[in-house]
Amino acid sequence: MHEVHPELPFIVDLPEGVRRLNLMVENVHCASCIRKIETAMHTTPGVISARVNLSTRRLVVDWRKAEADAGRLVEKLEALGFPAAPFDPGKIGSIGDKQEKILLRSLAVAGFAAANIMLLSISVWSGQDGSMGDATRTLFHWISALIAIPSVAYAGQPFFRSAAKALSNASLNMDVPISLAVLLAVGMSLYQTVQGGLHTYFDASVTLLFFLLIGRYLDHRARAKARSTAQHLLSLSSSSATLINPDGSHSRVPLSQISAGMRISVAAGERIAVDGTVHTGESDIDTALVTGESLPQTVIVGERVYAGTLNMTRPFQILVTACGEGTLLAEIVRLMEMAEQGRANYVRLADRIAGYYAPAVHIISAAAFLGWFFYMNAGWETSLMVAIAVLIVTCPCALGLAVPAVQVVASGRLLSHGVLLKSPDGLERIAAVDTIVFDKTGTLTRGKLDLVNGEHLRAEDVRLAVALAQHSRHPLSCAIVRYGKQFLRDNPTSAPDIELNQIEEVPGFGLQASFNGKTVKLGKADWCAVQAGEPNDSEIELWLRLDGCDGVRFCFFDTLRHDAAEAISALRGMGIKPILLSGDRTANVRLVAETLGIEQYVAQCLPAKKVDYLKMLAEQGHKVVMVGDGLNDAPALAAGFASMSPSTAADISQTVADVIFQGDGLMSIPATINTSRQSDRLIKINFGLSFAYNTIAVPLAVAGMVTPLIAAVAMSLSSIVVTLNALRLRGMSWKVRTK
Repeated sequence: MHEVHPELPFIVDLPEGVRRLNLMVENVHCASCIRKIETAMHTTPGVISARVNLSTRRLVVDWRKAEADAGRLVEKLEALGFPAAPFDPGKIGSIGDKQEKILLRSLAVAGFAAANIMLLSISVWSGQDGSMGDATRTLFHWISALIAIPSVAYAGQPFFRSAAKALSNASLNMDVPISLAVLLAVGMSLYQTVQGGLHTYFDASVTLLFFLLIGRYLDHRARAKARSTAQHLLSLSSSSATLINPDGSHSRVPLSQISAGMRISVAAGERIAVDGTVHTGESDIDTALVTGESLPQTVIVGERVYAGTLNMTRPFQILVTACGEGTLLAEIVRLMEMAEQGRANYVRLADRIAGYYAPAVHIISAAAFLGWFFYMNAGWETSLMVAIAVLIVTCPCALGLAVPAVQVVASGRLLSHGVLLKSPDGLERIAAVDTIVFDKTGTLTRGKLDLVNGEHLRAEDVRLAVALAQHSRHPLSCAIVRYGKQFLRDNPTSAPDIELNQIEEVPGFGLQASFNGKTVKLGKADWCAVQAGEPNDSEIELWLRLDGCDGVRFCFFDTLRHDAAEAISALRGMGIKPILLSGDRTANVRLVAETLGIEQYVAQCLPAKKVDYLKMLAEQGHKVVMVGDGLNDAPALAAGFASMSPSTAADISQTVADVIFQGDGLMSIPATINTSRQSDRLIKINFGLSFAYNTIAVPLAVAGMVTPLIAAVAMSLSSIVVTLNALRLRGMSWKVRTK
């Protein structure tokens, strides 16, 4: 169990003398900012790992407490130009709102200035035929300067500050060429105005900022949408709880004072503040935030409840198992951030290209200036205008947004449907799968044996079996008790309660007791002295027999998940071949396979055999996604090209899996694969758009065929198009049609 410091909840003690620091970092705008922070942290003695998430601006650092301390880490961040504060989920939204307001104000200023300067520029262009006098043209240029200079100074701050911090640390980011181009264009235009020149480029500089701010605002909104999906969950966890003191009194205390082992009370209508188990009481819980299920879940004593879920009907008490950063909600946010900011192949490719891009932009621009000045003898003004156009048109913003914009939207979309993406490159790999291998028990089936012949049983037999079975924790006894509660609820009776004496559980055989002076048994047929018919390998049975009476058969089966057939049909319609591997008996596996229409199946399959089977499929060229839930499935999950587990899976299986899906259904599996394919397609489109733009625009700019104004519009539109293309994912269908 991770221990959270009561005084410093943003620091978590991990095993083996390791501590984890959770901070909110300001001024993180692009991939180069993330690389700078992570590189600086990794080069700090004692730091084991560091990860920054661009959406939440969250930095997670693990370090050995004997070699470093949180204060020095924060000081290093401050020196890099990234102010940091303790991570507070409640402040994320307010910080995002503040940044959004700044972008909107800057966008409004740039838009107002661009519109007015463009009107003046059109007048100047119209007067190039000699109809406008020199004095009028110069006046219009001065009016444009008076509008442009303060507008650029205000609206350009998001870019200028970022560029200044990058240069102060002897590095480059995407905002450096933008800032340089804007300042050069304004400076050159002001020089031309003072000299009474014919041409100024105030319109280009302001229009560039206007379109860039549109792109940055759209990107901010996309990230805010994804952030709100996960972060809203965490912020819904209460900041305080009602503690039950040892003397039985109640007191409202901050969550920082709650620890594992304490008892808290949860009122009806209150959100649960911690993870724990129900100690006393029974209620209905709205678990939609965690599982995606819309129907409330009834919880009774001993069942688990999670922070952020809503108590709907009756008060109850919880025995705390985890709080704060140790809760399931906190872990979901951390895993989502890790997946969103992970280094998939596409991300690594974009990062490498963007890393070389900034210096390449300046080299190409300088070469264009020198070529036009010395080789073309064009003069320094014309040469500088060409260089400015190259600086503007070659900005790698579109390339930098190509992958993260899609990943952010995809991660948020999956989580909103109860699917947690854990692996950094999970989307990329799942999109490529052509074969899916299922485990049976707990995956295709519910993993719980259910009584399936209850409609043929008499009420008195059910009541007697429940009275006996409730004294055992055997899975079959639990199944009888579950069925009996519902049966007796639907069929109320005034019959007296059944009293049993001398209750005994005989391991390997069953239960026996004394009832009204007679012996009653619940167990195997031969032990109960029942002449059973030919056994059915696909069913499990227990017999109830009271001395002097005929035996009563209770039949059990591990029922399929309610949408298993629909999910298999959807996968087959997507061109994915389903295969069933199970360690269960052949008859059971065959029945499930035939029911679901799975043609290829293997029964009595041990863990090592599952791994070998997956390796064989891989050698045949198949990209296999393994879906399993048990401890024995962990090796196969690790061996698959990609892997998925239900939220009910064993902890080790959830750790290995790339994706965890919530709820009782399986339709999340084809929907996740479909979303991965849609994301992969959008990423490729974004790459294509980015490279096509640069392939066309850069040669034209170097050749002097693109003015700074046209360059500003073209470059900004490329970033906007890439962001809008990523946002298309939100409008695509989540459901997958079945065949």
